[in-house]
Amino acid sequence: MKVLVPVKRVIDYNVKARVKADQTGVDLANVKMSMNPFCEIAVEEAVRLKEKGVATEVVAVSIGPAQAQETLRTSLAMGADRAILIQTDQDLEPLAVAKVLRAIIAEENPDLVLMGKQAIDGDNNATGQMLSTLLDWPQATFASELTIEGGKAKVTREVDGGLQTLEVNLPAVVTADLRLNEPRYASLPNIMKAKKKPLDVKELASLGVDTAPRLKVIKVTEPAKRSAGIKVEAAADIVSNLKTSGVF
Repeated sequence: MKVLVPVKRVIDYNVKARVKADQTGVDLANVKMSMNPFCEIAVEEAVRLKEKGVATEVVAVSIGPAQAQETLRTSLAMGADRAILIQTDQDLEPLAVAKVLRAIIAEENPDLVLMGKQAIDGDNNATGQMLSTLLDWPQATFASELTIEGGKAKVTREVDGGLQTLEVNLPAVVTADLRLNEPRYASLPNIMKAKKKPLDVKELASLGVDTAPRLKVIKVTEPAKRSAGIKVEAAADIVSNLKTSGVF
């Protein structure tokens, strides 16, 4: 069974994002970048499936600039077998990403697409759902547990009322939630081995996919700064302050 894992290069989650002075977007100059945390969880789960003997090959794919090769090398160091970079300097919308992934899937013919539920930069949470629709494949989103058996994927997902378990036929698209697993740290020997694993680079234009934007960013602004809190002596003071502040 072949597992395809899309991964995205984003601003490291420990870094505070800065808005450009002209408010046209987020300033990426001299900012530490890393793999999207949810993508990292998806890679870990795919590698675990291979270690269990369920998967035979794990292929990582990323869409982005040449620097995204570093992100793919991290995937290879974690245990992926090979990687594909669709090179572009465009910041693609979720629909365009789904179209590009559909083109790659047509070439690779995987049995399972396992991806993060969302990227922490755009927080769109849309690519997996769009991809399954374009492919006409079953989807199971927000997976906190995944079992593959008998040509089916059993996915447990967290919902407001507790846990929900779905079973979908393969091939399918599954998106990973935070509690699916805890990703491993790539060891130094595996990092060195990753340098020798195959990483193919393809230009976005070679796929013949329409990636024209459907949305236009008008302005990007930072959230309003929170005001300082106050100390009170008793619960009655809290109620009094809430009343005077206009909350009630």
